[in-house]
Amino acid sequence: MTPAPRQRGAVARLGTAQTLAWASSYYLPAMLAEPMARDLGVGTATVFAAFSVALIVSALLGPLAGRAIDRHGGPPVLAGTNLVFAAGLGCMAMAQGPATLFAAWVIMGVAMGSGLYEAAFSSLVRLYGQGARNAITGITLIAGFASTVGWPLSAWMEAQWGWRGACLGWAALHLLVGVPLNSWLPRGAGPHAADDGAATSGTAPVTPGASAAVPAAAAAGTHTSTLRATLLLSFVFAVTWFTSTAMAAHLPRLLQASGTSLQVAVAMAALVGPAQVAARLAEFGLLRRMHPLVSAQLAAAAHPVGAGILMLLGGPAAAAFTVLHGAGNGVLTIAKGTLPLVLFGPQGYGARQGVMMVPARVAQAFAPLLFGMLLDRFGADALWLTTLLGLAALGALWMLRPQMQR
Repeated sequence: MTPAPRQRGAVARLGTAQTLAWASSYYLPAMLAEPMARDLGVGTATVFAAFSVALIVSALLGPLAGRAIDRHGGPPVLAGTNLVFAAGLGCMAMAQGPATLFAAWVIMGVAMGSGLYEAAFSSLVRLYGQGARNAITGITLIAGFASTVGWPLSAWMEAQWGWRGACLGWAALHLLVGVPLNSWLPRGAGPHAADDGAATSGTAPVTPGASAAVPAAAAAGTHTSTLRATLLLSFVFAVTWFTSTAMAAHLPRLLQASGTSLQVAVAMAALVGPAQVAARLAEFGLLRRMHPLVSAQLAAAAHPVGAGILMLLGGPAAAAFTVLHGAGNGVLTIAKGTLPLVLFGPQGYGARQGVMMVPARVAQAFAPLLFGMLLDRFGADALWLTTLLGLAALGALWMLRPQMQR
C-alpha cells in the first residue's frame, strides 16, 4: 500500500471516530437536555451548567493528553477515551439527580479533554509532521457532519428508548465502533517520526537544513518571540471559540431578534453546517496554495463582516450572516491545527496544543451564558461583542505576520 492510501485510510478512520466523539458529547445536550431535566426534576439550565463543567475539566486535562500523545502516539490515548466516553454516558444514563448528573459530565469532560480535535490533530502531526495539513483538513471535513448525524440520531434514540436509552446507545457505539477505529490507527515510529511526515503526505522531502528552518519562531526568534506567538494564538483561539459556541447556542434566537420569524431563523441556522464543510473543501483545494496564516485571516474576518451586514440590513441579511459565520468557523477549526504546526514545528506539538487550547475551552464553557445574557438585554446589538472579538482576533493574526516572515 502506498503512503497516500495509508494516510487516506487513517484520515477516514480518525474522521469517523471524531464524528462519533463530537456527536455524543458536544452536540448531545441540544437534543437530550430537556428530557434529562424533566426526568431528573431540574431546570434545563442545570443540565447546561453540568455541560460547562465538562468543558472546564476538558481544558484542564488538554495539556496532559497532548503530552501523552507526544510520548505514546494517538491510538492508545484515543482508544482509551472511547472507554471513558462509554463510562461517562453509562453513568449519565443511571443519573438520579443533580449530583450524579454533574459527576457523569465530569467523566465526559475527561474524555472530551483527550478525545476531540486537539488530540486528533496531535495524533496526525506525530504521524505526518509538516505534511499533516491535508490530513487535518480531511478529518474536519468528515467530522463537520457530527451535528448532521448526531442530532437526528440522538432524537431517534430518545424517541425509541428515552434519553437514558439514547445515552446507552451512544456508549455502545463508542465500544463497538470507536475503540476499533482508533485502535487501528497507525502508531508511528516515535516522538520524532513526525519530522519525516512530508514524505508520507506525498509532498517533497525536507532536507536537514530546510527542516531546521521550518519551526520559524524557534529557529529565528528568541524564547520571548516564541512566547509572544503562543500568547497571540491562544488569544485568537479563545475569542473565536467563544464566538463559535455562542452562535451554536443562540443563533436561531439571534436571527429572530434581527427580524426573522422562528421558521426562517431555524432554516437559516441550518446553513452553518453546509457552509463549514464548503469552506473546508475550499481550504483543501484553493486555500491550500495559501499560507495557513492568510486563510486564517480571511476566516477571522468572515464573522465581523457578516455581523456588520446583519446589523445594517436586519432580517433580510440572515442568510449572508449565517453563511459567512459558518465558513469562517469552518476554516478556523483547521487553523487551530495547522498554525501551531507551521509556527513551531512538529516537536512537542501535542503538549503545546493542549496548553494553547486551555483559554479556548474556558471561554467556550462560559460563552452560552454570557452571550445569552447580552442577547436578553440588548437583542441583536449583542453582536457588537462578537464583532469586536473577531476584529481583535484578526489584529492578533496580523501581528504574527513579521514572525512568519522571519
